[in-house]
Amino acid sequence: MTSETAIPFLDIKGLKTHFPVEKGIFFRKTVATVKAVDGVDLELKQGEILGLVGESGCGKSTLGRTMLQLLEPTAGSVRLEGRELVGLRGSELRAARKDFQMIFQDPYASLNPRMTVYDTLAEAILAHKSVPKKQMPDKVAELMNKVGLSPRFIKKYPHEFSGGQRQRIAVARALAVEPRFLVADEAVSALDVSIQAQIINLLAKLSREMNLTLIFISHDLSVVKHIADRIAVMYLGRIVEIGPAESLFDDPQHPYTRALVSAVPVPDPDRERERQRILLPGDPPSPLNPPKGCTFHPRCPHAVEACNASFPAWSQQGDRQVACIRLGEFE
Repeated sequence: MTSETAIPFLDIKGLKTHFPVEKGIFFRKTVATVKAVDGVDLELKQGEILGLVGESGCGKSTLGRTMLQLLEPTAGSVRLEGRELVGLRGSELRAARKDFQMIFQDPYASLNPRMTVYDTLAEAILAHKSVPKKQMPDKVAELMNKVGLSPRFIKKYPHEFSGGQRQRIAVARALAVEPRFLVADEAVSALDVSIQAQIINLLAKLSREMNLTLIFISHDLSVVKHIADRIAVMYLGRIVEIGPAESLFDDPQHPYTRALVSAVPVPDPDRERERQRILLPGDPPSPLNPPKGCTFHPRCPHAVEACNASFPAWSQQGDRQVACIRLGEFE
């Protein structure tokens, strides 16, 4: 985490995103609430890459979209270099978006099929008036080269590219306005393994060269390990463990993190046969009715009665922060 005296590049406090469930046709009535993100605190330094992992449905994508104000938070604060983003509207929010962008999971769905690559990249630049029109061709060519594509493809349409090439175009579009903060939401999950490696290496390279702060959202821990400086583990709308990528993999502390790490395949066949998987009972609880106390306790093999009382505060364990009252009590 950042020092107490320095202002974090990204500072998130108490962030919540709840969705009301309504019933009725003419007289709508809220009957329940989906707590997709339920109190997240997070700090990032400039140029840092944070991996955000967890099971499907844990709130990772909702958290990423809420950070960028694509979804309106129910409560909490999101500050980018000290500037509050929550509550920005209209022209203020539009101007602020120059500093943060998103790379979506499916490039074929996020790219307009009726627009050429040139029009797609130029649209973002023109929207923020960051480059004069006469310099537009040079800027688009520069973006294509930056993501490893030839500028001679700028008059082609998305359907004329492979999945990996389309994702490179999506990365170029996100970089078009020269942002300082990126959220990559499952940016490689729809790609072949060999193409995944290319996109991961590209994002890591761009982060170093442009001093980009990046949140890389994925359910695949083996992918996150190769790109992230730190990893945050999310469960049912809350972060339960956060720390440096290498140490979190080598010695996971939270019972949920241990189960996730145990499921990551090991390339050594002998080690793979010898190691023991941690199988969690049941399914993740519904965010419509999350358990009281620690939300993980119904599936935790180490849960005690006290786990049902309240969600645990952060505990410091070396270079890790862990939300577990029994930290250090079990092997």
